[in-house]
Amino acid sequence: MTEAPSPFSEFVVYVDESGDHSLAKFDPDFSVFVLTFCIFRKDQYIGQIVPALQRIKFKHFGHDMVVFHERDIRKASGSFAFLTDAVRRHDFMADLNEWVEQSPFEIIAIVIRKDEFAKRHAEKRNPYHFAMRLGLERVEKYLRKRSAAQRRTHFIFEARGKREDNELELEFRRVCDGMNYTAKKFNFEIVFPGKQINSTGLQLADLTARPIGRFVMNPDQANRAYAIIEKKLDRAPSGSVDGYGLKIYP
Repeated sequence: MTEAPSPFSEFVVYVDESGDHSLAKFDPDFSVFVLTFCIFRKDQYIGQIVPALQRIKFKHFGHDMVVFHERDIRKASGSFAFLTDAVRRHDFMADLNEWVEQSPFEIIAIVIRKDEFAKRHAEKRNPYHFAMRLGLERVEKYLRKRSAAQRRTHFIFEARGKREDNELELEFRRVCDGMNYTAKKFNFEIVFPGKQINSTGLQLADLTARPIGRFVMNPDQANRAYAIIEKKLDRAPSGSVDGYGLKIYP
């Protein structure tokens, strides 16, 4: 018996942020808002990316319940307190960097320069919603080029709170219903898992956002993480990431 074709795309997208999207305050050390869309082929996600992370967790923690957060790793806090040991940190970071580098996925990152954004938008538009629209438009184009835009694609956003999630979902549906640069409907669905969900895709997305923001703020500064992530950015036929894998506004 022939199996019916799946209504779902072969791709899944995990989304994470870095930086405060409020326009009421500006952190001089991180004055941008970053939203990254990490695009995975499901077969590669299941077959390679997930088990590779599990191996890292069992090696360094003895179990796989720990949730990787870029901030905790960077500050050696919580479950990552052992990273204050230089030898163990070197071993862990080598495994982590290799995992990100070897994992097959692509990134579309939106970076909002908050000070310039506030000047251009007197009506105080929400930078998160604005960045999401720019990202959804580019992911739709990415999928369309791969003949994958017709079937439903799920976007996984980490839950932030009931009010914030409801507002984001409303904006998400507006964009998908035609409030986008194509004026066409996008066959996208939004999902909100809890903050402590042990999702490989969300953990990987979490590792990508801040290094991209740091690069945009100071491209001449040494940035090992960005050097790895940059290879994952979607590119134009010319090879440029500008406006494709990396959209900086304004």
